[in-house]
Amino acid sequence: MAKHITISAEEAADRLAIRELVEAYAHCADRRHAKDQMALFTADTHFVVYMNAKDPTPSQELHSREALAPVFADLNKYAATMHYVGQSTILTLTDNRATGEAYTLAHHLMIDGGKRRLMIAALRYSDRFVKIDGAWLFSERLLYVDWIEERALS
Repeated sequence: MAKHITISAEEAADRLAIRELVEAYAHCADRRHAKDQMALFTADTHFVVYMNAKDPTPSQELHSREALAPVFADLNKYAATMHYVGQSTILTLTDNRATGEAYTLAHHLMIDGGKRRLMIAALRYSDRFVKIDGAWLFSERLLYVDWIEERALS
């Protein structure tokens, strides 16, 4: 982990903006604001899903902002979701590029015939960020599913 004795106000602002970007992703997902969620990515973004984090073969790989629409629309099959963003770490940071990692517990509520089920997914994101016109965006987001738990709810 990097030690920071002193950081500039600009670096602090960039770090905060990147954290807010990560949180905006979760917020948009839970509110079903797919267009706003897509706007958090560069036009030529690279988005990769590994449903099994131990398998090096991706389950899904997308190469544009527009290709994200069906991924985000897929959340509509749940009655509700709640993404808890845990630690997010900036690994590298320059004036207009950064890398980082974020952990999330994603809760998905399913209701079928009056029966409620909860699926919890432990997610890890490996991110590349780029600053364009003063705003930080995802240029690449690798989503790793470390484990999934499903349970019936009363």
